[in-house]
Amino acid sequence: MYNITLDTGTTNTRVTLWKNQEVIDKVSREIGVRNTAIDGNNFKLKNAVKEAISEILDNNNLKLDEVNKIIASGMITSNVGLIEVPHLRAPAGIEDLAEGMVEHCIPDVVNKEIWFVPGVKNSVNEVTLENCEAMDIMRGEEVETIGLLERLNAKGPVLVILPGSHSKFVSVDREGKITGCLTSLSGELISVITNNTIIASSLKHSLTSEFNRKMVLEGYKNGEKTGLNRTIFLVRILDQFTNLSINDKANFLLGAVLSADLKAIKNSHALEVSSESNVIVAGKDILKQSFKAIIEEDGYFKNIEVVNSKQLDSLAGFGALCIAKKRGLI
Repeated sequence: MYNITLDTGTTNTRVTLWKNQEVIDKVSREIGVRNTAIDGNNFKLKNAVKEAISEILDNNNLKLDEVNKIIASGMITSNVGLIEVPHLRAPAGIEDLAEGMVEHCIPDVVNKEIWFVPGVKNSVNEVTLENCEAMDIMRGEEVETIGLLERLNAKGPVLVILPGSHSKFVSVDREGKITGCLTSLSGELISVITNNTIIASSLKHSLTSEFNRKMVLEGYKNGEKTGLNRTIFLVRILDQFTNLSINDKANFLLGAVLSADLKAIKNSHALEVSSESNVIVAGKDILKQSFKAIIEEDGYFKNIEVVNSKQLDSLAGFGALCIAKKRGLI
């Protein structure tokens, strides 16, 4: 049985062909909802999805009627995607996501129904200046979270860490329901600091190339003690008065920025976590190692699991398939 999953983010769209739960082929396009936001229409996104589906079928000598279901997740369900599907309110588990799936046919994309998985929003009735910090939203990370819980057979309470340009932190309760999410701009912030501030000259516009535990922890400790703004400038101090390498200084900056993330995780009203929460860390290797290092140094969370690259492969698509299976579609 063949199925296709669509995963659209800000800048990329990934189309995956599955046979049962095995990846057969992948096709991607450097088109995402960013293009819709810029252009004021979703023509490029529609065309990208159409071309990618056609390509993956041609590559595998398949006809569309040989595909059982097409399942979409991520920003493709937003107002700048293909169709807007309202967020589900947390707490939301795999059963809720399955029930919330929406079927829609878009003939100028593909002549077959697409099943869209909704995103999840935190449970805040009316957002005000006083409670806005408790509110957050996600589209895509909910299927990744479900996929990780399934692949790892993880039991709650769990904190899932999904670092990236926009890092997401997701809390899951003992019943396996997503209770909240928290978004950080840590990845974007590091990029801006590295390329568009006075610190750029100290780093030669370079990000971390190799994990250095000592430097990450030094950045983390300074961030905890004197705050992020001061610690960022210390990168220039280290450049001027020490012989540390560019990679050392980049690790120091990374640790400083992640210190603010850990502070948010422990103090934000957007998440429901405690010292008993099991921590699952995903993402690229340097980010996984860095998060693990500062969490261990902090000591609040006791159980930390770092996800290997195999477990992260086609994670959004796998999570979407798990949800579709719960709906009885596959």
